[in-house]
Amino acid sequence: MPPTGSADAAQLAAELQAVLGLISRRARAATAATELTASQRSVAARLLREGPATTADLARAEFVRPQSMRMTLGALEERGLIARTPHPTDGRQVLVQLSEEGRATIAGIITAKQDWLSAAIEGDLDAGQRSALAAALPVLRALAGTDVVSGGAGGVAAGGAGGAGGAGGAGGVAAGGAGGDVGAGASAGAPGPAADTARASGAEA
Repeated sequence: MPPTGSADAAQLAAELQAVLGLISRRARAATAATELTASQRSVAARLLREGPATTADLARAEFVRPQSMRMTLGALEERGLIARTPHPTDGRQVLVQLSEEGRATIAGIITAKQDWLSAAIEGDLDAGQRSALAAALPVLRALAGTDVVSGGAGGVAAGGAGGAGGAGGAGGVAAGGAGGDVGAGASAGAPGPAADTARASGAEA
């Protein structure tokens, strides 16, 4: 019988959080060689997904203090992953955007996580479990606060490979469930351009 009381909901929440954390860590392990921190990946993925932004805008979007965001952006800039350009309408501000190397790096992270999740779904789950996962996606999207289905690229099909829809994608059902450090991408074997992939599936690296 499904949980109905607050105690059951709390237990379900604890178990779901633990599972999402494990999935998130497994996904991060697939791209450990990039040596980017969770906050650096999250900011870079946001820039890929949403385009140039100010430091203040990024800090608000990532729920961190401006000082912390400046440190994160400084580390990305040292690696050559971002560039700064003048704001087109406000001369007092500077926009941050991904460099070409930054786009390639984040696209590689997204693809690696997509490949890991596709292989895990195909190899670790049987047909019934894949069907159950597909059926659970609307619930997970509701928890993530979105009813958007990633445009045919990130959805989990009952038959196997593919990323989870909504806000997670290539990180699977860990759609932001463990610090948002899980990516999304195009379906395995057919990734589109990095920016298009990210916008289509709500990528978070």
